[in-house]
Amino acid sequence: MKSKKILDTVIEKIIFCCGILAIVFVVLIFGFLLKESFSFFKDYGIINFVTGKLWYPTSAPPRFGILSLMAGSFFVTLGAAAVAIPLGVMAALYIAEVAPVSIRDFLKSGVELLAAIPSVVIGFIGMVTLVPLVRTVFDLPTGLTAFAGSIMLGFMALPTIVSISEDAIRAVPWNYKEGALALGATRWQTMYRIVLPAALPGIIAAVMLGLGRVIGETMAVMMITGNAAQIPAGIFEPVRTMTATIAAEMGETVKGSMHYRSLFSIGVILFMITFCINFIADLFLHRMKR
Repeated sequence: MKSKKILDTVIEKIIFCCGILAIVFVVLIFGFLLKESFSFFKDYGIINFVTGKLWYPTSAPPRFGILSLMAGSFFVTLGAAAVAIPLGVMAALYIAEVAPVSIRDFLKSGVELLAAIPSVVIGFIGMVTLVPLVRTVFDLPTGLTAFAGSIMLGFMALPTIVSISEDAIRAVPWNYKEGALALGATRWQTMYRIVLPAALPGIIAAVMLGLGRVIGETMAVMMITGNAAQIPAGIFEPVRTMTATIAAEMGETVKGSMHYRSLFSIGVILFMITFCINFIADLFLHRMKR
């Protein structure tokens, strides 16, 4: 009995240390990004950096405005949300409430397998199949657009949205459903008016976490969005995201140069955006648990 208690204490301490280390690593990463970008913000100005429309880091004089990159990330994320949210929530509702027990686990496992596909493979599939289709169907000069990137990223966000939304829907107390059915509500009315509102905090958290992955995605958007650093007039134009800019240009810069430090500055902005998204999702998850 005493040895079991000692073992439980040791395991508890190990888990506690792992949690502290995770926080320390995040703080160290953010500190490293700030260290590399501080001198850039001091020399160029954070206002000019965030509101500038031109990204020409090798011109004379260089331009380091990331408004076009932020707009590209926004367009791709918005399009991915339009694809992933309705599909993800409906799939989660079907798996949790409609699908027979014999195929429920099979369907959920199949959806979650999408998360195991490397992003470069998804980008390649989109480049050889979706991009030519978008160009032909919409009669565009090129299919490398924000629209193509949005569709592929929407499917990449589906596993997160479906999995967490399904858990939130199944966590709704059964007596809520029994009460609605006893009052004469149909099965669809019960799902729409009772189950979905009760599971809404968890569904919102799932959506936020899925969009967090979309914003942080690199390879797929770099391959199929066109990589044009411009503020797009619509979703059918080429764009460049912040993540794709870092991945495409980091290997070509001189260490310690203005261009080098500007890429770390993009990383700081991206870190803050993703942190806010995950923080909001965490708030909704805690609300769901209460």
